Amino acid sequence: MPQSNNQRITSVGIDIGTTTTQLVISQLTIENTASGSLVPHVEITDKEVIHRSQIYFTPLIDRDLVNAVAISKILESEYKAAGLSPEMIDTGAVIITGETAKKENAKAIIDALAGFAGDFVVATAGANLEAIFAGKGSGAALYSAERHQVVVNIDVGGGTSNYATFFEGKAVDSSCINVGGHLIEFERHGDRITYISEPAKIALQITGQRLQVGERVTLPQLRPVVQAMAASVVEVLKTPLHSDLTQKLLMTPPLQLGHPIRKVMISGGVADYVYAENQPTTMAEVTAFGDFGPLLGWELKASLKSAEFILEKPNETVRATVIGTGTQSVNLSGSTIHLQETTLPLRNVMVVSPFSAIIPETPLKIAEVIRNEIIRLQVDHSESVVAIAMKGPRTMSFSDINSLAQGLLLGLQDYIVKDKPLILVIEADCGKVLGQCINASANRVLEVICIDQIEVDNCDYIDIGKPLMGGRVVPVVLKTLVFNR
Repeated sequence: MPQSNNQRITSVGIDIGTTTTQLVISQLTIENTASGSLVPHVEITDKEVIHRSQIYFTPLIDRDLVNAVAISKILESEYKAAGLSPEMIDTGAVIITGETAKKENAKAIIDALAGFAGDFVVATAGANLEAIFAGKGSGAALYSAERHQVVVNIDVGGGTSNYATFFEGKAVDSSCINVGGHLIEFERHGDRITYISEPAKIALQITGQRLQVGERVTLPQLRPVVQAMAASVVEVLKTPLHSDLTQKLLMTPPLQLGHPIRKVMISGGVADYVYAENQPTTMAEVTAFGDFGPLLGWELKASLKSAEFILEKPNETVRATVIGTGTQSVNLSGSTIHLQETTLPLRNVMVVSPFSAIIPETPLKIAEVIRNEIIRLQVDHSESVVAIAMKGPRTMSFSDINSLAQGLLLGLQDYIVKDKPLILVIEADCGKVLGQCINASANRVLEVICIDQIEVDNCDYIDIGKPLMGGRVVPVVLKTLVFNR
């Protein structure tokens, strides 16, 4: 950071989804908000979207291969339209979502895009991570914080519907079902089927519909299977007892329904049809984009109304995920930290925040909560470096700090054996003591980085810089969903 109190940075977010690809470029003002006599506290104070791309159909070579070269050309043309070059981008994020994340060459996409941002935060997103990105980008998280209400955002795209439940601005639950508007493809503005996906075949079989590739279809023939898919999306919101179709289409564990749900927001490619005033009345209207998205949107609206949910319109619909995909804020840690300087700097560390409220009393219960959250977020131990975030131990007593240390070691056993650094981010001012307790309890030498007085959220990404002030503090770059902070 320069000596001035503020700086403007340029950030790009790129979303490569099942059906569409898009990007957003923004300018952010980062500013030291502390008075001159205090330790600097730098945060984002203003943000402005300066370029929204066209929405492109995701280019494919075949059903299983994304055309990475074509995507790079799309981004190159959008940079030119924005009057920017890759060298003018300070930071950024790319997210590969939905069915596209399953494509064989997702890694190749990232390699092809390496020159288009200063720093890519995440390559692919598991279903639950994608849900949280979309919910923050749509405005659902902010809505829940401002109104102190529970709201569920469902991001309905081409291949999946991703749920994120927010309360007081925090993501408290998430899930995903294999329902999207592009699971059956048609000739555009036509009635002939050109492709039926496996999830759609399951829905057709269970509903007794006998549609096949090459057939011409009427709206009365198509509607029952689309109604069934919409009903499954809504069923996940209201009951843990699921129909056969819903069970087969769920891609993750269902919502836990630990918070009463009344208000629902819909984002994603199908969302604009949920909020449309009139339903499609012909097959030409339904298949305007070569799928059944418009009909799915309308039937989802009807199903939510029938189940007596309150439908709220989000600030962002089709662009929710790209708006919610990464940018950055900067903070300094507290001065009671524990770390190995040789490990730093670390970049693109995913934050896992397993404790929604009070940390359990015993090491075994602490470990169980950590394991469950890592499973829920589909963290790959072999590739990802993660940081465990928490408000702090139950109390600042040595007994509680020591129990937390033992629980962390138990819960992260599978992670530690991969020789990954153990990174802890705590809001409470006890980083040094916790780090010492972990070292004392471990049966071998571990790389431990324990920083305190930093507030982060589930699925944020952070960079941890080299120590400053004689090793007393470290800079922490918080790559978060800035449009809803």
